Amino acid sequence: MTSTEGTSIEDTDAPRYVRLSIELIAEITDEGALKAAALAQVEADEYLDDEERAQSVEAIEVDPSGSLAHFIDPVALLGDVPGIELTQATWESAQTAFDPEDDSYEFEVE
Repeated sequence: MTSTEGTSIEDTDAPRYVRLSIELIAEITDEGALKAAALAQVEADEYLDDEERAQSVEAIEVDPSGSLAHFIDPVALLGDVPGIELTQATWESAQTAFDPEDDSYEFEVE
C-alpha cells in the first residue's frame, strides 16, 4: 500500500479526487459454475436494458474471464467508507499469464 505520509488533503493544494488502482489475479477453478453464476447475475440485474443484457450474455459465452466482471461492485467496495463518494468506476477482466511458482512475478506499483 502506498500513500502520502503525514499529509492531509486539507493541508495541501492536492486535488480532492483519488485514482485507486487495484490489480487482482484470480484462478478460475470451475468455469461452468462461474459462467452459470454470471448468467444468473446478468438476468437478475434490474439496471440492464435488453441490449446491455444481450451483450453481457454474449461476452460471458465467449470468454469465461468476462464472467468475473459481473461480480465486481465498486459501490459495495467504497459504500461504507466515511467521507468518500464514488465518482466514477471502470473495470475489466481479461485472461493473463501467471505462474504461481515463479517468485519473480511482481505487481507493478505506480
